[in-house]
Amino acid sequence: MKRIAVLISGSGSNLEAIINACNSNSINGKIVCVISNNPDAYGLKRSEKYNLRTKVIKHGDYLNRDNFDAAVDEYLAKLDIDLIVLAGFMRVLGKKITEKYNGKIINLHPSLLPLYPGLNTHKNVIINKDKIHGISIHYVSAKLDAGPLIAQGIIKVKGDQNLDELIERIHKIEHMLLPEIIGLICNENITLKNNKVSYKEIDNITNDILVKNYEI
Repeated sequence: MKRIAVLISGSGSNLEAIINACNSNSINGKIVCVISNNPDAYGLKRSEKYNLRTKVIKHGDYLNRDNFDAAVDEYLAKLDIDLIVLAGFMRVLGKKITEKYNGKIINLHPSLLPLYPGLNTHKNVIINKDKIHGISIHYVSAKLDAGPLIAQGIIKVKGDQNLDELIERIHKIEHMLLPEIIGLICNENITLKNNKVSYKEIDNITNDILVKNYEI
């Protein structure tokens, strides 16, 4: 059983989806800690509901990103972690920590990367009148939203859809695809070697990425 750390900054809805997948044995793993850089993150309350270990490492308490990363690494090093999941974690981790945990850190991003790295992804989709939108799950590198892609979930954008409706649809596919990918990683059906993602016994691989279309 793999030991998982989840890093959050906000509501923790994806965290709860991961918790439920672990509890139903869809993921061969357990969450051994939830780390937040935001002491007011609602995800901490979700964690407490499930009696999970939590740790607040407030980025504002550190002089720079390197010091913050060192504090995160110091805590993780005590826990023998197999997989680190960034689920709504609103900090960019630096080169030292991402290289140390290379192949063990994944991130969920709400766009079809390389489109729209960073913030305001849903708003950009509406402004640019994109026909499709979705999410990307990727291994983490020191560059923002630029590590090797693992999977993408895609929906069609409805012409009369407002921002809140689009965000709600995206959340639904996040809650389905992220636990699925974590489960595949924990079963070693997805691995990273020499900066290339490898898949074993998995369908829906398009251009070396697992791609799933959703009718939501």
